[in-house]
Amino acid sequence: MDVKTKIGTVVSVDEKHIITIPEGLFGFESYKKYAIFESDFQPFMWMQSIDEEALAFLIVDPFLICDDYELDVDDKALLKIGINSPKDVYVMSIVTIPANGSPVTANLQGPLVINKNTGECMQVILNNSRWTTKHDILKAIKNRGGAC
Repeated sequence: MDVKTKIGTVVSVDEKHIITIPEGLFGFESYKKYAIFESDFQPFMWMQSIDEEALAFLIVDPFLICDDYELDVDDKALLKIGINSPKDVYVMSIVTIPANGSPVTANLQGPLVINKNTGECMQVILNNSRWTTKHDILKAIKNRGGAC
């Protein structure tokens, strides 16, 4: 599938990299379909809205940032997107790159939980106050090996 990006280019994305977020993202509930593709800056990826080309998010696997990252998500909530087993899941976090030069952060409190088999996704809010919406990525990587 050809997807027009926020910067005006067109990328070809395999159908298996198209996700559907039935309830939308918090603050972006109207936009349900996204394409995930590599960025020029590994390990980050793009999550580009198919519904609105001006809407795109940089995302990253939170386990690359924090070795001890953990999700405590209600199993009933995960059934909404067909998750029956942890092996059916992959998790991503939305990244923020502030224009003012402050630290690049990841939203570890509101990760994206994606069903590998169906492409259905949901954003969950973790109750553990240890995880924040503005987790400093560079600081976490620098301290790697220790707890986040």
